[in-house]
Amino acid sequence: MKAKRSDGSKLGFVVAGLLLGILIAAMDNTIVATAMGTIVADLGGLDKFVWVTSAYMVTEMAGMPIFGKLSDMYGRKRFFIFGLSMFLLGSVLCGTAQSIEQLSIYRAIQGIGGGALMPIAFTIMYDIFPPEQRGKMGGLFGAVFGLSSIFGPLLGAYITDSIDWRWVFYINLPLGVLAFAFVAYFYRESLQHARQKIDWWGTVTLVPAVASLLFALELGGNKYEWDSGIILGLFAAFGFLFAAFLYAETKAVEPIISYQMFKKRLFAASNLVGLFSGATFIVATVYIPIFVQGVLGGTATNSGLVLLPMMLGTVVSAQLGGFLSAKTSYRNVMAIFTVLMVIGIFLLSTLSTDTTRYMVTIYMIIVGLGVGASFSVLGMAVIHHFDERQRGSASSTSSFLRALGMTLGITIFGIIQRNLFANRLTEAFAGMGQVPQGGALHDPRMILAPETRSRIPQPVLDKITGSLSTSIADTFIWAMIPALLTLAFVFLMSNERLQVFGKGLQPTGNAAREGKQPLAIEVKD
Repeated sequence: MKAKRSDGSKLGFVVAGLLLGILIAAMDNTIVATAMGTIVADLGGLDKFVWVTSAYMVTEMAGMPIFGKLSDMYGRKRFFIFGLSMFLLGSVLCGTAQSIEQLSIYRAIQGIGGGALMPIAFTIMYDIFPPEQRGKMGGLFGAVFGLSSIFGPLLGAYITDSIDWRWVFYINLPLGVLAFAFVAYFYRESLQHARQKIDWWGTVTLVPAVASLLFALELGGNKYEWDSGIILGLFAAFGFLFAAFLYAETKAVEPIISYQMFKKRLFAASNLVGLFSGATFIVATVYIPIFVQGVLGGTATNSGLVLLPMMLGTVVSAQLGGFLSAKTSYRNVMAIFTVLMVIGIFLLSTLSTDTTRYMVTIYMIIVGLGVGASFSVLGMAVIHHFDERQRGSASSTSSFLRALGMTLGITIFGIIQRNLFANRLTEAFAGMGQVPQGGALHDPRMILAPETRSRIPQPVLDKITGSLSTSIADTFIWAMIPALLTLAFVFLMSNERLQVFGKGLQPTGNAAREGKQPLAIEVKD
């Protein structure tokens, strides 16, 4: 499945369409999360708002490996266009929602589209560019993905405050229409596809397994207690269905997730790196804004602006990581940047009420530099051993596991931070009467917003901010666990590097079959 690459200007339009697709899909969850308070105030349904996020995540994550496999079987273009169409339809419907139940259903439609957009966009990039250009393009695509994940909260806050919350969905339309036009008109791929037998048993077990896990994580500790029958039942359902999925994949002729892929050391280790780096990354993006608003006393919008330095570091290292992948092995590149990420998380674990905004900015730049390279380098590493018949499945598996890491990170570290905060408050107010409860524990920004801070007596405020600061710093100490696991799995990656073609050296693998000549060959252990 190769695109016609004779016209460079047409290729530029295709790239623009793919980047816009990644932008709106990756940004959607973060932009909506910022507007959620306003949405609930308008539509009601405070007890059901969790479904707005869950519905999107369930259909997106379940769809990733399925659409990736289908794109290998029947072509990338049709499923990218399908995903974009579903995403835009869901966006229009979300903007017209009159109840929280309607919004949740429409978000599920959006999620179906999002599950196709991101992994297929990355896969098309690998199809249409030769290896010597994949480093540069992988850096660009990775930078847009990283940027959108961080830029979303800022744009969501601005749209909600300045226009209307419904426009956090409508903003997708002009960008999505452009992406649709560029890809539909300019992207041409071969009509020769590897038609294969569809793995129906894998599909019908994977989707409800993912749904059970995400609903358990979203509802546990919020609507229901963790030890309640409903939550335990959801976890049990996940365990049973996931076991059934794993068994179905051993019997499928063309499984959605092939065990054969995981026999490649580079693929297996790279996916584990993505899983744990995703969990680490999300902790920084969630708790640094809370620290700025709750401890340093910024507004909601200003607390989001503190993520801009991390965004800058992410963009720089995504580009640099793509460039370096043609110079040395994926493992070496990831090792350098992952060490930076570990250092950044360690520095964040030293946060206190005395930490200045300047120091927070420095820490965030280091974290951004450490994480950004993974968005480009891992994308190239996971498809390194696979040809066009398997790239969609390989890329979507990687996207699925990174998204799972972020979801687990939000949930697990949310529980850790709330418990730490509650314990610190109890210690701080020992002998002083009632300990702050409710919203202060689940979202400290509610009690520490500027309009409420001014009404809190200074001695009480000092104890609250001190407790919040300590709980966030301790949460980053716990975040060192996935950060160090990321580094450990980096060193388990094999020593291949990006192949680049030219004169004078003998090609290997797919390159040999295509008659190309490498400028740099694989460096293997």
